[in-house]
Amino acid sequence: MANKPLSRLLPLALGIASLLPAHAQETTDSLPRRELMRYGASLDIWGGTGRLAPSMLMENNGGRFTQGDGIMLDLGAERTLARKNRFEYGFGMEALVGWQREVDYLRYDAENNAFTVNPQSPSALWLQQLWAGVKYRGVYLKAGMWNRDNSLFNSRLGVGDIVLSDNARPVPRLSAGFIDFQNIPFTRGWVQICGEVSWGKMTDSKWNENHFNYYNSFLTTGVWMGFASCHFRTNPSQPFSVTVGMQSATQFGGSAAWYRDGEVYSTYKSPVRFKDFINALFPWAGGSSTNAGDVAYYDGNHLGSWDLRLRYRLRGGDELTAYMQSPWEDGSGVGKLNGFDAVWGVEYRAADRDAILTGAVVEYIDFTNQSGPMHWAPGDKPGTQIPSQATGADDYFNNYMYNGWTNYGQMLGTPFVPGTIYNTDGFLRITDNRVRGFRLGAEGHIDDTLTWRALLGYRTSWGTPLLPKPERTSCTSMLMEATWQPPMLPGVGLRGAIAWDAGKLLGNNFGAMLTISYSGAL
Repeated sequence: MANKPLSRLLPLALGIASLLPAHAQETTDSLPRRELMRYGASLDIWGGTGRLAPSMLMENNGGRFTQGDGIMLDLGAERTLARKNRFEYGFGMEALVGWQREVDYLRYDAENNAFTVNPQSPSALWLQQLWAGVKYRGVYLKAGMWNRDNSLFNSRLGVGDIVLSDNARPVPRLSAGFIDFQNIPFTRGWVQICGEVSWGKMTDSKWNENHFNYYNSFLTTGVWMGFASCHFRTNPSQPFSVTVGMQSATQFGGSAAWYRDGEVYSTYKSPVRFKDFINALFPWAGGSSTNAGDVAYYDGNHLGSWDLRLRYRLRGGDELTAYMQSPWEDGSGVGKLNGFDAVWGVEYRAADRDAILTGAVVEYIDFTNQSGPMHWAPGDKPGTQIPSQATGADDYFNNYMYNGWTNYGQMLGTPFVPGTIYNTDGFLRITDNRVRGFRLGAEGHIDDTLTWRALLGYRTSWGTPLLPKPERTSCTSMLMEATWQPPMLPGVGLRGAIAWDAGKLLGNNFGAMLTISYSGAL
């Protein structure tokens, strides 16, 4: 959404979140010290009836599989940051090499005044992860790019974290925070805290340049990213535990060019100075413009979430969790002016990790309120005689200058909102953020060597607050997956999956994937 005033609550929340650095991605309490080094390889082969892979094959896989057909070899190794030792260092690398078929996007040819076909596919070779980090006691410092697995929200069975998930390729960044939840002094372990601050540089400028239509809307490159989170948790050893907190993310910097009928009519280069990195997470002062009174405007695309989890452990050790993750876009959602908008879920986890049903998730997702139907800020219209403001039309994950909250066309947060990779007309904005639907997910064991997972989802879209659709579109998606680990071949896994989409939102598409993998430890 275009920049809107942030409430006074946001600077306070951001200050707390930033000063109290979130979850490191690796936890290795049960891993012997001599096995801190892990390595693995996998070969993925998939095909389908659509130009792009079915959504449930694509989502929450780190942006690895996007096209309708492909073959991919994945090689990786890492030394994890173990929690049990006072000081630890770690590093990791993952490389992907393979082929994925081309998808045709539209591009405007100004010289011939016509649209042309612009076939695009991912590179044959790229680095998925490359990072190094250190840990002392409960605090870590990490640099590079790595897959993010937010344990607060189950991305294997649910729609995943709506702010920063493992849906897109990782963004290179510098991150500091707590390795896990840490006891707050003087609370005797009854209250714990976890937090993170990070800054990163987006690497998808070339992708955006290659997929843009150069006819309408805008193109922004050279974008920076900031992220902060802060969560509090009551004693997890008790039968009942509560986790509550906030996440905040920002896109800032970059160069934008606006197009109309194939011609550039405006450009803007956003400065990137030291204070801009601070303001990305601590927006105490106004940005390029201010409104009347004490309300300030802030440069960049600000978004985030309020998070709440209520977990209850049954006598047998099984756990039931009710959770809510509510999005906010700039200031209005921070004050929860966006009504019922949130991911509302219930999760079941079995104490027996070898049970037929080890986990299940039921989620209802609603992003249709968006703080009301319209947005009006006097600061956007200098000289206006209308002093009042309406802080609606949040336009989740969109911004007046940035090409959506995406990386390489896929959502950095939840894939429940389709990313710009689906826009084969070359329009680099989120086109379906007013969505509503549900997600069902379950997984378990058939025996000691065979596991299963099943997903079912439905969503309906009304477009966006600023670009509503003339009629709503919907999509039903499913995935069925089985993984076999042959007892005679330790470390080897065979996985088969089928998935499909049905409906006008994403089109009718069926696909299947076969994976052969090997993993080991030193």
